[in-house]
Amino acid sequence: MTIQSVPGSSGYLDLFPERRMSYFGNHYVLGLTVVAGIGGLLFGYDTGVISGALLYIKDDFEVVNQSSFLQETIVSMALVGAIIGAAFGGWINDVYGRKKATLLADIVFVAGAIVMAAAPDPYVLILGRLLVGLGIGVASVTAPVYIAEASPSEVRGGLVSTNVLMITGGQFLSYLVNFAFTQVPGTWRWMLGVSAVPAVIQFGLMLCMPESPRWLFMNDRKVESIQVLAKIYDISRLQDEIDHLSLGAEEERVKKGTVGYLDVFRSKEIRLAFMAGAGLQAFQQFTGINTVMYYSPTIVQMAGFHSNQLALLLSLIVAAMNAAGTVVGIYFIDHCGRKKLALSSLFGVIASLLILAVSFFQQSSSSDPNGIYGWLAVIGLALYIAFFAPGMGPVPWTVNSEIYPQQYRGICGGMSATVNWISNLIVTQTFLSIAEAAGIGTTFLILAGIAVLAVIFVIVVVPETQGLTFFEVEQIWKKRAWGKNNGNFNSNNNLESPLVQGSQS
Repeated sequence: MTIQSVPGSSGYLDLFPERRMSYFGNHYVLGLTVVAGIGGLLFGYDTGVISGALLYIKDDFEVVNQSSFLQETIVSMALVGAIIGAAFGGWINDVYGRKKATLLADIVFVAGAIVMAAAPDPYVLILGRLLVGLGIGVASVTAPVYIAEASPSEVRGGLVSTNVLMITGGQFLSYLVNFAFTQVPGTWRWMLGVSAVPAVIQFGLMLCMPESPRWLFMNDRKVESIQVLAKIYDISRLQDEIDHLSLGAEEERVKKGTVGYLDVFRSKEIRLAFMAGAGLQAFQQFTGINTVMYYSPTIVQMAGFHSNQLALLLSLIVAAMNAAGTVVGIYFIDHCGRKKLALSSLFGVIASLLILAVSFFQQSSSSDPNGIYGWLAVIGLALYIAFFAPGMGPVPWTVNSEIYPQQYRGICGGMSATVNWISNLIVTQTFLSIAEAAGIGTTFLILAGIAVLAVIFVIVVVPETQGLTFFEVEQIWKKRAWGKNNGNFNSNNNLESPLVQGSQS
């Protein structure tokens, strides 16, 4: 009797630990990750740069200076575009592939950057913001999936988290650019227009990059897929990865059919996976991260530090901490696991939000607003980033890149990213209004309460996927949905895993 492991599985790597790959173990995979991650850089840059650019847009266009609605529209139109781009980005990924989706995102982003830089009035500027948002939305779906599908399972978390590092790095870069162009004529046009440069660079590099090997294999382009896989895995492991893809392709053929948005909710296991992925994306936003990033200068000023220069400097430090925290997350996500990392992150977030709430409650009644409670608020802000960045920053994107079957990965990833962007829009559009109506201390208490709900959600709904292959992750949902052993599929087919077949031979 012989016993075979599932091809490419974590059990196989336990038997042959020398075949495990480290984060820096393959420069080809790392190169794919960095090139794909430029989309994350664009994502982060745009979310950060608009706060500084808006100050100068108001100087150039008096109608914007006099209209809060126009200011909000200029900021939020990129989020509207991202919602639309993410919604359709999943379908584009599934039909045309990850590479073409990335190239399309770059073209749209460059067009939007040019329109913004040359905008003669605020209404053309809003159109440019919409185009940029469309590009960001497609890129936010594509980059994590492309990286995940080219990554060995043992380093998949860290490599996908590199895309989140690029996002936080883009936010930090945007603050530096805001400082750099403050004394340059046409200030805001340079701030917004320079974002086209990394998009052009990514477009050029992406032309030299391969399509996702998994997408190629599932679309009957096996020779091309194997050529890519041969650059990722050494010869001793290559055949096992091919066998793993063959197993997935066989299952896809059994279930073959056109997948639509409603199909996500008709299949029980896909519905459970989507609930976990979309829930993580929603909680990432509703625990307040982009509130902190967008409004950190405002929060610092609310804490009693009224100097614009000091507020911007402290905000730059916050952005740097966000990027540094993501580097920590890259290490821990494949060593501690996604679930433990998310939970430890959320516990720290709750404590930090409570510190912020207490500091603002006390600061409002203190006779010395620039004293201890103001600094306590800044410390709470820094602690929030220190706890959020390594965990709830990368975990939602990583989990969403690996929990869906191949047939649903693009469409479910797009739907989950759409949930993220909608949640982002809701939080950023309501934070200041709620803070004005209920008080900023109460607002942070509300966010802390949401973070408590997030802890319960992660414990109950989110599985641990550390080191698992895509095949093994699929079995988790089948077992949860149908209560069967991991080796069995649902009632649509009766295939058994190679582990079972091998034990019977």
